[in-house]
Amino acid sequence: MELWDLYTENRVKTGETHVRGNSLPENKYHLVVNVWIKNSEGKYLISKRSKTRPKNPLMFETVGGAALKGESSIEAAVREVKEEVGIDLNPKAGKLIYSDTRKNINSILDAFIFHYDGEVDLKNATTDEVESIKWMSPDEIYELHKKGLLVNMFDYCFEKVFNL
Repeated sequence: MELWDLYTENRVKTGETHVRGNSLPENKYHLVVNVWIKNSEGKYLISKRSKTRPKNPLMFETVGGAALKGESSIEAAVREVKEEVGIDLNPKAGKLIYSDTRKNINSILDAFIFHYDGEVDLKNATTDEVESIKWMSPDEIYELHKKGLLVNMFDYCFEKVFNL
C-alpha cells in the first residue's frame, strides 16, 4: 500500500494521509515529480513504459511518480530514478526547473533536471515499470509528442526544459 501526504493548492501539508488508488478528496493535492536526465551531448534519457502499466502502456516518458508520505519532491525524484532506471543520483545535483499546481488532476508537479553521463542499465532498476530506455534529442522527443507517443503530461517540457 502506497501512502501519500495531502496538500492544499498552496502546497501546505494538511496532515492527512492518502492511499494510492483511492479518489483524492476535493481541494486536496498530492505531490508528483518528473525527472529530466540530460547528458553532456544534450540528450535526455527517455523511457518506454512497460506493457503491463495500467495507464499509458508502451508510451514514452521521462522518469516520474508520486512522492511517498514524508518525502520531499527532491527525495521522490531521486528514489523514482533509482526505481525506474537504476541510476543513483545525488539530490544536491538536481535543479528544480518547473512547478505547477494541476487542479484538474489534484496534483502539485515539480520537475527537476540532473546532468548524468554514467552508465544506464535497467538491470539496476528496482521495478519493472520501464521496458526500455534511450538517450534522445529534444527534436526526437518532440517527434514522439507529434506522433502521440509521449505521455501527454509533458507539454511543459518544450518551453521549460528544451527552451523551444
